[in-house]
Amino acid sequence: MDSTKRITRSQSDRLLGGVAGGLASYVGIDPLIIRIAFIVLTVLNGFGVILYLALWVLVPNEDSATDARSNVQVAINEMQATVEQIVARVQAIFQR
Repeated sequence: MDSTKRITRSQSDRLLGGVAGGLASYVGIDPLIIRIAFIVLTVLNGFGVILYLALWVLVPNEDSATDARSNVQVAINEMQATVEQIVARVQAIFQR
């Protein structure tokens, strides 16, 4: 049994990709703090968005295998599905 602690993206505590939930679990703090940090980095210099997207692609889901290529493909598929959901929500708002 491997007791090494890994950074993973949370499946249960996610708003977009589970990055903040996974980092918060790894560090042992509230995910809201991580989310606020990403927002602050985004507002200050735009780096928060780039960092979040990079971590979304590079950090595996908590239930995934260790194959890096499949992790990247899973992340890209998740991103695409998330963007499609956001676009559908925005379209629904403007169709009212």
